[in-house]
Amino acid sequence: MGSSKLRAAIRSLFLSYLLAAVLLGALAFLLFKFHLKENQVGLAVSGIYVISCFLCGLLMGKAARRRRFFWGLLSGTLYFAVLLAASCLINRGAPSDIGQMVRTFIMCAASSTIGGMVS
Repeated sequence: MGSSKLRAAIRSLFLSYLLAAVLLGALAFLLFKFHLKENQVGLAVSGIYVISCFLCGLLMGKAARRRRFFWGLLSGTLYFAVLLAASCLINRGAPSDIGQMVRTFIMCAASSTIGGMVS
């Protein structure tokens, strides 16, 4: 991976996490204001993952210009890896729900791959 692609990957990950933080902040406000149910919050968090990863793949695909499918998939995998690492650090171990972890990976990888292909 060249230096320019590394910078593009870091920039796309940073911007996608920034978008996720803003959207999660808005979700927290909605949760406070409207007392949303647990299943609504879970669905919204999944939607935030998809939107953020799509942006990550889109930005990485635009920067790469070639093999955008691959770069989109790689950016989604990196997004998930950072998310998993943060979760392991916070929970002091691996998540107990492997099925949820696999679903989250598939959402991240698929949406960023689509973002890379659309770019």
